[in-house]
Amino acid sequence: MFLIRVSLPDRPGALGAVASALGNAGADIQAVEIVGREFGRVVDDFIVNLPVGMMPDSAVSACTSSPGVQVLWCSRYPGGAGLESDVEVLERMLADPDNAAEILTEAAPPVFHCHWAVLVDASAGQVVHATPLAPDLDSAALDKIGALDECRTADLPAGWVPEWVETVIGVIPVGSDRAVVAGRHGGPDFLAAEMARLRYLATLISMA
Repeated sequence: MFLIRVSLPDRPGALGAVASALGNAGADIQAVEIVGREFGRVVDDFIVNLPVGMMPDSAVSACTSSPGVQVLWCSRYPGGAGLESDVEVLERMLADPDNAAEILTEAAPPVFHCHWAVLVDASAGQVVHATPLAPDLDSAALDKIGALDECRTADLPAGWVPEWVETVIGVIPVGSDRAVVAGRHGGPDFLAAEMARLRYLATLISMA
């Protein structure tokens, strides 16, 4: 599967035009999610399967064939990762408040379309929960991530973990001494709307 993040005009028919163009090119759309709106434009994530022999460049070209459409990012999306909504995550968190932080960590990749997430205990300086594709973060790697007590994004250079590519991270504090760190290999950047959603879910953990 591939994630294609597009920016398109916020007008009727724009989303349908992109979906039709992808379908006509042979892409099988698994899901579409509105990520955010600003300045008369909408950012959408398309999760697609491409047929054998179809290159990602062809899917990108299909998207940009629609007037005013820009492709912000195209990358592989972990197969079998599934898709989940904020509401579904919230329901699971409320059903098991003692493990709400771990639930949010596990949910970050399918909900926010990132590659991995970890839960860090800042007071102990160590990772206490991680998704399967997360890197092994020792104290040196955690130092490169930086402050864990503020909601923020950051770009980490290639090699920040040995043999790892450039990585975009979102840091979301959970309570007074923990934080969820979500990562995307090479991008795309976490939008303000995505960080607000993560911060909202993390705030509810603190209130549980």
